[in-house]
Amino acid sequence: MRGRFRQFGLIFLGVIAGVLISLNFSAVADRASGPLPIDDLRAFTEVFGRIKNDYVEPVDDKKLISEAINGMLSGLDPHSAYLDAEAFKELQVGTQGEFGGLGIEVSMEDGFVKVVAPIEDTPAWRAGLKPGDLIIKLDETNVKGMTLNDAVKLMRGKPDTQIKLTYIRKGDSKPTEVTITRAVIQIQSVKSKLLEPGYAYFRVTQFQEHTGEKLGEAIEELFATNEGPMKGLILDLRNDPGGLLNSAVSVSAAFLPKDKMVVYTEGRTSDARMRLYARPEYYARGVQGDYLANLPKDVKTLPMVVLVNGGSASASEIVAGALQDHKRAIIMGTQTFGKGSVQTILPLGNGTAIKLTTARYYTPNGRSIQAKGITPDIVVEDATVAAGDAGIQVREADLRNRLENTQGEGMEAPGATIPAPDASKGEMPDVVAKDDYQLGQALNLLKGLQIIGNNRSADPT
Repeated sequence: MRGRFRQFGLIFLGVIAGVLISLNFSAVADRASGPLPIDDLRAFTEVFGRIKNDYVEPVDDKKLISEAINGMLSGLDPHSAYLDAEAFKELQVGTQGEFGGLGIEVSMEDGFVKVVAPIEDTPAWRAGLKPGDLIIKLDETNVKGMTLNDAVKLMRGKPDTQIKLTYIRKGDSKPTEVTITRAVIQIQSVKSKLLEPGYAYFRVTQFQEHTGEKLGEAIEELFATNEGPMKGLILDLRNDPGGLLNSAVSVSAAFLPKDKMVVYTEGRTSDARMRLYARPEYYARGVQGDYLANLPKDVKTLPMVVLVNGGSASASEIVAGALQDHKRAIIMGTQTFGKGSVQTILPLGNGTAIKLTTARYYTPNGRSIQAKGITPDIVVEDATVAAGDAGIQVREADLRNRLENTQGEGMEAPGATIPAPDASKGEMPDVVAKDDYQLGQALNLLKGLQIIGNNRSADPT
């Protein structure tokens, strides 16, 4: 029996070696510090064989190998993952702005699903889920022990079907149950309006394939419909979980002078070391051309405020960091999430793929955002957050197996802090502030800058 088992191990080791060669792992080994770890691979085959022979019930080979790959990736950091054929297809569809499910960005922490941010105007958002909520059950299935992919599969499904989520929110004495109806998630990644004559508001909910184009169209439309000169701009990136890197570059390029650096990345391979600038070759594709070429010139010089919070992650932080470093905008709100790593989708030959962390990204001035985030120039707390919820926002620094920030993870001191008002004392007088205190403060700041600018222009000295 033992001899047969050892023979099986040797055969399986040969199979694994063949797979590694077919995936060009020999080249990987050459780039690594040494040869492939044969002893460790032999241990792997022994475990595989033990499971095949001794596990309480038969297990499919494909499942074992898939779970081994899953564990190998998920053990690296919170964002690397194995995508089976279905998950890979859903990811491709999701970046184009339409998919079926709840509309929620999640991560894994200690075996549970944590909410990074519900996507605006989706079932999860309307159900009241908030960043930091810890999902412990999906219908009657405990989440503990699931992979992130398995949890996402359960949450996604056919439109008009329901799922019950049980979650824990810090500060609550007991879990909350909510039943959510799945829908086709059609994300409007850019929203815009005139808050008042001369003051334009742009909201980016997620960075998708065509977000830069949509933002360009929204800018042109608002500038055309505004009566009189435009006086100030607000870019709202709150609770935007991120998305595509080239879209972050295009959004930044809409407001930055041409040729300014937006972001750079550092990784082990040449492909992971990039320098991205506010130029069309870094954000426009194919026959689209430079879809930002005809924007009003004032959009790159007008006073500007960018709103961020703990749900602003990844691509949102790239944009905020670029505009902050180039002193193009004042960043207002609360500390951002702190996801400063780049994930590359690497398709495999069988219709699956791996999502692998391949680089860290840095702001133009060389700041790493990893596990730290963007510190606002002016801290303005959300007036709608209850006192008991203060400080419970889950950020990258709270995630297990996160990448460390090589520059240190301490937060920078903000330039100023505006305390949240007490509505019971009548401290929210205007309509904008009553609906959204942070937005109201951004508008007030722009008006103040406009007054200062007018006074300076009238000063003969």
